[in-house]
Amino acid sequence: MTRFWQAPAHTHGKAPRTGILLVNLGTPTAPTAAALRPYLRQFLSDPRVVEIPRFVWWPILHGIILRTRPAKSAAKYASVWTDEGSPLKAHTEKQAKLLKGFFANAGERDLVVEWAMRYGQPSIRTQLDAMRAAGCTRILVVPLYPQYAASTTATVIDEVADCLRHWRNLPEIRYVRSFPGEPTYIQALANSVREHWKRNGEPDRLVLSFHGTPKRSLELGDPYHCECLKTARLLGEALALPPEKLVVSFQSRFGKAEWLQPYTQPTLEAMAQAGVGSVDVMCPGFVSDCLETLEEINMECREAFLHAGGKRFGYIPCLNERDDWIEALMAVCVREMGHWLTEPQPDAGTLERQARLARDRGAKA
Repeated sequence: MTRFWQAPAHTHGKAPRTGILLVNLGTPTAPTAAALRPYLRQFLSDPRVVEIPRFVWWPILHGIILRTRPAKSAAKYASVWTDEGSPLKAHTEKQAKLLKGFFANAGERDLVVEWAMRYGQPSIRTQLDAMRAAGCTRILVVPLYPQYAASTTATVIDEVADCLRHWRNLPEIRYVRSFPGEPTYIQALANSVREHWKRNGEPDRLVLSFHGTPKRSLELGDPYHCECLKTARLLGEALALPPEKLVVSFQSRFGKAEWLQPYTQPTLEAMAQAGVGSVDVMCPGFVSDCLETLEEINMECREAFLHAGGKRFGYIPCLNERDDWIEALMAVCVREMGHWLTEPQPDAGTLERQARLARDRGAKA
């Protein structure tokens, strides 16, 4: 097998460019069992997502899960599917276009902005190849997870590294690790909450539901839990909420192992049974509405809370295409790119002249 993948022909004199690659988790191409099967196979085969020895996990994955779960998941996806396809895909694509527009308005018109899915399409490899063909020699990779976890952020970095090991001419690469306390991100969340309350009134409790991870990952040193609590604390301070009015919980459990607690749905049911009449639920760890927010929270958890005796359930949408969120995303990118945006790269002709001068000096020495 050829070690290096085929690359575009080198063109002398072509000005190098800077690019940003936004990466989200992934989505099937359709809300069907046939489309879910390869998506789930790729997702659940990642050793960072499922940290179970292969010889134990493989029979479970291929013998049970991939035979039963695709149909169940397809029905859930069908309940949130839109004319634009998967909500996650639609929002991520729009965010990339808006980010490019915001940078263009700030004078960075030649910046390349692409988006990819860690699992599914468009793939990281496809989009990196497109950026290379566009002349990008500097690429900022932005996993769209405000809080770092090995099962999310690190898998993106793994895939980028795996792709680049097949490139002969490597670009300069930087990564956004996480941004749980980015002031502009916290402000965008707070603005969203205030606008929702202005329209609907304040609830008895504001529940911040983050995606869960196995408790074992916390015990092994994953900082995700701490970063979620940091975001929650800063958002509570921005809203000037008393501690008893703000509740943090974790959703989307998978399997029988213990995950981060408290779990979202049982927490909502317990609050309703204890006499809490109204709640608003927000998912700060998701920057785009998706299956986990639209179906799990706004459908399943809504029904569970009301069935348990709650009176009013409000769902506060993800940041999606809010201007203040795109501005926050831009601020994160600007900070990480640093001199890339303030120091122009020399063009290919200049580099060749510099190299020729260096060779001449070496020959005369």
